[in-house]
Amino acid sequence: MKQLKAFGEFWYDFIVGDDWHVAVIVVAGLILTALLTHLASVNAWWLLPVLVFAALGWAVHRATAHYKS
Repeated sequence: MKQLKAFGEFWYDFIVGDDWHVAVIVVAGLILTALLTHLASVNAWWLLPVLVFAALGWAVHRATAHYKS
């Protein structure tokens, strides 16, 4: 059981890391891209990189907001 717990903790730390908000945005982007591609027949390959870039910018902004001069 200890090994199973360690395995789960590894994957949680690897996927979520320090900011669970970014992980949620990436998972939502994957789901939205899949839905647009398969259900609406939209060529939505561009959506995930846009969301990841926006999530990164948002995370950096939140991390550095209290350092403003």
